[in-house]
Amino acid sequence: MQDASLTDVAPSSDGAAVDRTPEDRRGLHYPFGRWVPAHGTLFEVADGVHWLRMPLPFGLDHINLWALENGDGWALVDTGVNLRETRANWEALFAGPLAGKPVNRIIVTHYHPDHIGLAGWLCGRFGVTLEIARTEYLLARTLTLDVRDAPPPEAVDFSIRAGWPEAAVDTMRARPWGHFGKIVSPLPAGFKRIRDSDVLTIGRRQWRIVTGRGHAPEHSCLVSDDGIMISGDQVLPRITSNVSVYPTEPWADPLADWLDSIEQLRAIDPGVLVLPSHNEPFTGLHTRLDQLRDDHLDKLAKLEALCAEAPRTAFESFATLFRKPVGESDYGIATGEAVAHLHWLEERGRLRRIKDARGVDRFAAATAPS
Repeated sequence: MQDASLTDVAPSSDGAAVDRTPEDRRGLHYPFGRWVPAHGTLFEVADGVHWLRMPLPFGLDHINLWALENGDGWALVDTGVNLRETRANWEALFAGPLAGKPVNRIIVTHYHPDHIGLAGWLCGRFGVTLEIARTEYLLARTLTLDVRDAPPPEAVDFSIRAGWPEAAVDTMRARPWGHFGKIVSPLPAGFKRIRDSDVLTIGRRQWRIVTGRGHAPEHSCLVSDDGIMISGDQVLPRITSNVSVYPTEPWADPLADWLDSIEQLRAIDPGVLVLPSHNEPFTGLHTRLDQLRDDHLDKLAKLEALCAEAPRTAFESFATLFRKPVGESDYGIATGEAVAHLHWLEERGRLRRIKDARGVDRFAAATAPS
């Protein structure tokens, strides 16, 4: 499971640069420029708020995590994936910049492996309770337990409906199912629920929970009383968060949730310092919300025009939706995004679904009303 949409490629960095000259790009202000902290180090972006990075084994090769000073300890927001390299980086931090004070809170924004992957390990190490939205916890627990020798029939049917080539479907059938648990440490048996509008006291700040949807069912952003927003994956400055339909909820309309959340996030002060999970901290929240909305509206318009030419499958829409060719290893994530956009248009009566004898869904321009 990946955070970034296939429409964007995140630049990588080893953190070696030391130039933190502020930059302005595409209407956003980056107070630390393109600089990022090296793995195993901390950088204080605001009083008591520290930025650290962990590597990821995906095309998107990093995640930003946040250590907040919390009295005589540290509150951590998100954890990284459960891999040996990530644990080694945490050990270096505990022996170095984080030494002397224990971790006394662990907060996870949402269920994706790069965010929750080491939550169980960290909670067990420090004897603290995981704090997370209920839907995110339950979904993560479900996915860690769903391990099979082959994909379930529902997942195969989902790929067939999307129009995958038969060879790709056959390859999928031959593979084991349930990779989520391989990069997520065993989760705690219990958790403390956080929900929209909750206020968390961490150190000298009050952090309000603002819930976003679409990328995840109940994504928790943290907004402080002095103008800082830990945005997780709900708002990223240069890449677009993945908004997908999955076989677990094959008829969902997550793009509606995503677009609704964009409008709801406009209630946040536009001047906040946004601390995203990927790329660099920035200001210009409302400008970025406009860009995210416009990007999806542009995709929807192109997809509607494509389907007006002739009925199309989700698979046949890849070249229209994505800026780079989609290889077989990315069929899953690309299908999820394509289906999300097709469902949005179908739900609003702008496309209609046509099913063939093989069970493949094609989408065509909606019939004009009589």
